[in-house]
Amino acid sequence: MPIGRSNNRLHDQLRSITIEANIAPHASGSVLIGFGNTRVICAATVESKVPSWMKQQGVKGGWLTAEYSMLPYSTLDRKPRDITKNKIDGRTVEIQRLIGRSLRAVLDLQKLGEHTLWLDCDVLQADGGTRTAAITGAYIASRLAIQKLLDAKKIAENPLVDSVAAVSVGLYQGEALLDLNYIEDKDAEVDANVVMTGRGQFVEVQSSGEESTFSHEQLQTLLALAQTGLKELAIRQTEFLARQLL
Repeated sequence: MPIGRSNNRLHDQLRSITIEANIAPHASGSVLIGFGNTRVICAATVESKVPSWMKQQGVKGGWLTAEYSMLPYSTLDRKPRDITKNKIDGRTVEIQRLIGRSLRAVLDLQKLGEHTLWLDCDVLQADGGTRTAAITGAYIASRLAIQKLLDAKKIAENPLVDSVAAVSVGLYQGEALLDLNYIEDKDAEVDANVVMTGRGQFVEVQSSGEESTFSHEQLQTLLALAQTGLKELAIRQTEFLARQLL
């Protein structure tokens, strides 16, 4: 008998996706993105300078970097801020590097000019898939921020060469599921996070067995499932931006 999912979701169905623009008015571009009960503020801020290492090494163009955090009240039990521990959590470092890599994969840094695009992704509520929601929302925030550069004629053309989004998939009670919530994710035998461009090119695939193994066929099933969700997310991003950039 097939397992039941919250809200009677199908195995290949995304959670309810919500996107609200201009959630952080002082940012160059921002959204509050929701994957079901997971809610992440993604804000993009443009600085008219580049990191010192680029100048020292003679690297031309601009740069993009990301920071990620889970706010203390985003989980059932309060999560202490990194600053109170005097060190950044290893998971935090991993995720913010993933966000940065994902966005740089679709960004022509030469066309960005001597600007740094800062992406700040802050989790308001965590119910699984915070990194995938952050990547999906960070792209939208980046596109909004870049439009301001274009409108101000600070850059000549859009440096984003494609869109990018991310989604989770996994094997839960032996069945392949798309866009896992926390309950499904914590008990999954296998989980994966897949990052893909709007044109269908993979940026990154993170997959691991949780005290379990998985076959080549199961991996292919998960990747196909992820592609289904990512195509839909790309459409949602495009439709949302079309309304915002009228």
